[in-house]
Parts: sequence; C-alpha cells; structure tokens
Amino acid sequence: MRALALFSGGLDSTLAMKLIVNQGIEVIAINVNTGFGGTQDRLVHMQNMCDQVGAELEILDLREKYLDEVLFEPKYGYGKNFNPCIDCHGFMFRHSSALLKKYDASFVISGEVLGQRPMSQNKDALNKVKKLSEIDELIVRPMSAKLLPISKPEREAWVDREKLLDISGRGRGRQLELAKEIGLEDFELPAGGCLLTKIQFSNRLKDFVKHDGLEVDDINTLKFGRQLRLPDGAKLIIGRNQEDNDKLEKTHSKKYLKGKIVDAVGPCVLLDKNASEQDKLLAANSIITYGKTEANKEYEIDFGELKIKGQRLASTDEIQQYIIT
Repeated sequence: MRALALFSGGLDSTLAMKLIVNQGIEVIAINVNTGFGGTQDRLVHMQNMCDQVGAELEILDLREKYLDEVLFEPKYGYGKNFNPCIDCHGFMFRHSSALLKKYDASFVISGEVLGQRPMSQNKDALNKVKKLSEIDELIVRPMSAKLLPISKPEREAWVDREKLLDISGRGRGRQLELAKEIGLEDFELPAGGCLLTKIQFSNRLKDFVKHDGLEVDDINTLKFGRQLRLPDGAKLIIGRNQEDNDKLEKTHSKKYLKGKIVDAVGPCVLLDKNASEQDKLLAANSIITYGKTEANKEYEIDFGELKIKGQRLASTDEIQQYIIT
C-alpha cells in the first residue's frame, strides 16, 4: 500500500506522514511549489524531515497553473490578505491526486489540523477543500481523523483509524510531545510560511498586479529588497543587506535592468526597463543615497546597457513616500 502526502516541510505534515508510515504504508511526500511557499532554499530541510520519518520526497512545480487557476479568481475568496487558502488546498489535493496512478498510490493525506486556522481549517472549510479536490473519499487527515467523517481508506481498513489522532485547535502541545516521542529533530515551528498570508508581501503583490501583468518569473522579484513605485510608475528594487544583494544578483527578469554604483560600495538593484527619464534619475539618486557615498559628489550607476549619473539625496525621507509597505 502506498499513499501520497501533501507536504509543506512543517511539523504537522511531517507527523502526519509518520503516523501513516508507522502502519507499514509507503509514503511519497509531494511538496507543491506554487511560488509563494517553500523555495529551493528549504529543499535540504524538507529532505531531512522526509529522511527522519521514512518518506520519499518529490517536488511538484505548479507555479504557472497556480496563477492561472487559483490566485486571481478563487471560488471561496481570500483570507485576511491575498491568501486564497481554501482554493489553494483544494488545488494541491486535485493536482497531487492526478499522480496516484503514476505512483501506484491509493489515497492522499495531509497534515491539516481541525480548528488550527479558524478560517481555512474549520469543518466547513475542510469540506469545501474536499469538494474542490475531486477525490473527497480518498483524503485522510491523520492529525484530526477521529474528529472527522470516516474516509474510504479508513472504512476499507487500508488505514487503522484507531492509530490516527484527534487533535484540534491552535495549540501545539500534542504535536511537540509526539515529535519528542519519535525523536524528530530540527523541525520548524509553525509560522505561517505562505507569503500570501503576509501583509507586506500581499501589498507588494497587489501593487505589482495593478501596474504589471504577473508572470511566474516576477514572483521572486517581490520577495527581496526595498521595493519602490516611482512617480511615473517604474518599479525599483534596492537591496537592504548582503542577503538581499545576493538574491537580487541571482534574479533574472526580462522586465528589469540590474545595476550597481560604479565607484562606491552600494546595493544591488533592479530597475524597470521602461522607466521614464524622470524615474531613472530618481532611481539613480535613491540608489546612491543608500550606498556608501558622499554628499555633493556625482556617481554613476551601471545597468549594463544603461548608465545613469546622479547624486546623493539630502536624506532617505525623500524616498520613503515611494516605498511599498
């Protein structure tokens, strides 16, 4: 017997897999990459969690489909920010279930806990997810199974329902006890990993969608740096620290020019290729202001195909009004 698991890399989904593995069922962990959750930076962590509980890890890249099918027209709407959680969970179940035949698996599990998230994991929301999944009878939620209607895998005795749990609510005590009991190490404490639940990222996304058409390659440009929308509409992204600079240096986008100050230490930046002359000058002055530069001295910003000269502004106060918060 084999099962597929929706796997975020977090504690709940890791424990859910362990409960099923302990019943002698092989588990393949499917991490769905929507672009807004786990990234390649977390791949080592996710592999470590799978290794500890005896599951095989597979990454399912659904970024393009997520933009097309979920993000902008969710059937059940958004949460507090730009997060279509119910539709997102249904989307993940639906596309993961399409792999049942490929992996010769019989059902799908998840680490969802009843009542853990009041809006997206109450009984009504979980039922909506089941409808969207198109495999409602084949979904098992091991962490809260005893509090939910019996599923086909439980009814057919593929899974022993008595060995599943009855956890509910937002507390993590039982999960932490179980993690200690099985010797799980280096796990992540829940912190709402999806970027769409974060107000700052949601504001950046809303601003971007308003001015530009969102494509998969644009998602990473919203994750890092100080983000500004300049007076004529151009987007400017300025690295705030070395981590930002490293991320922006590795970012490739057909919509931006990548630049740095030529003769001073300063941030890595991305500037809209279609910026007006006024926005280009303000961008240059802003970049210089955030660099290790001197007042009343002219510096050049090298954007490869474009060179812009400017000077340090009197203070960052002149820039603050353009920052997307």
